[in-house]
Amino acid sequence: MEEEKVVEAKAITKQADVGDAIQVVKGEQKGKKGTVLTVRENSVIIKIGSHPVTGEPIKTVVHHKNYKKQK
Repeated sequence: MEEEKVVEAKAITKQADVGDAIQVVKGEQKGKKGTVLTVRENSVIIKIGSHPVTGEPIKTVVHHKNYKKQK
């Protein structure tokens, strides 16, 4: 029974999924848009761009309450 409650709770939350486009609404990266790479329990890791010289991805961690999903 406990497992069912946990699954239902996760389905109700408005967390982003891998590949979703989001916009940061609070914090140092406020206003930037990115793509979700990894979803964690309390946060997501997003790619907000790539380094112009090396081509490496620029990633940051954003708490679930600090972003909005883009449509």
